[in-house]
Amino acid sequence: MSYIHLTENERYVISHLSVAGFSFREIARRINRHHTTVCRELKRNGPEYDCTVYWYDWTHPRALERRHKARHHRRQSNHCIVRYVIHKLRQDWSPEIIAERLKIDYPDDDTMRVSHETIYRWIYLDASAGGTLYHHLRRKRKKRRRQKRYGSGRRFIPGRVGISQRPAIVETRERFGDWEGDTIEGKKSTGYMATHVERKSRYLMAAKLSDKKAESLTSKSIKAFWHIPKRLRKTLTVDNGKEFARFKTLEEKTGLTVYFADPYSAWQRGTNENTNGLLRQYFPKGTDFHHITEEDLAVAVKKLNHRPRKCLGYRSPHQVFWNRQTGALAI
Repeated sequence: MSYIHLTENERYVISHLSVAGFSFREIARRINRHHTTVCRELKRNGPEYDCTVYWYDWTHPRALERRHKARHHRRQSNHCIVRYVIHKLRQDWSPEIIAERLKIDYPDDDTMRVSHETIYRWIYLDASAGGTLYHHLRRKRKKRRRQKRYGSGRRFIPGRVGISQRPAIVETRERFGDWEGDTIEGKKSTGYMATHVERKSRYLMAAKLSDKKAESLTSKSIKAFWHIPKRLRKTLTVDNGKEFARFKTLEEKTGLTVYFADPYSAWQRGTNENTNGLLRQYFPKGTDFHHITEEDLAVAVKKLNHRPRKCLGYRSPHQVFWNRQTGALAI
């Protein structure tokens, strides 16, 4: 959640209303802030003595000055906590463990507190100065990796249509022909699997992929959907991975309308996520997909499609999807 610092005008209002005896909630209402923001401001920048009051003309410059000071340097001046952190790092303790262990080892000493983010900052500063503390990190990185945006650091796929525009009937599972798509990764650099699950029946289709390129996934998906009657191909909901970049070709060849889920919202494709979990029973994480054949995958898919499901009244996805084909085609 983003945070906006209090402005000089807001501190002006707080100073006058607090002197007038207004409550935190009333002050917050008048400046359109949360009451805890007002409470923290008065505690942080309030008067040190009972005979004085909170006043904006000296409080605001003080706040601006403090804002530009790196707080972690305050902790670095505490030689006791620095020695403790370095000692534990050399025992290969993670920064998070160190930060939490300080609370246990020094329960009554508030000066012996430091966040794991601050410890990471110390480690990276040490590395930039030629130090070796980073050797004790699990990944042994000298600096923080640049955080990637959703979808491998790229913008959304051009022309994508968000899930908010998907027909409401898809959510209700009242009809057949609405699918969810995803990929499963094997051991690093050994391949992938493309999975497509029909929302109403939980019927699964899967295919092996040698790589995660859009061309590979699109080709395999088209072949899979060719075995499905056209009227059972209505919508396909996928995530924002670059492997779905050629969704327009998929739509053209299959008649499906592709919708993209919101970022970090796997629950919007819950049927697919759950089915992928069931498939992991046969191909656990870390499985070398080089040793998995199309026949092996077909056997696992067949088992899942013929396994009764509680959500289907203990019928199998195959029964629900194919035995009701006549009814589905009539929709």
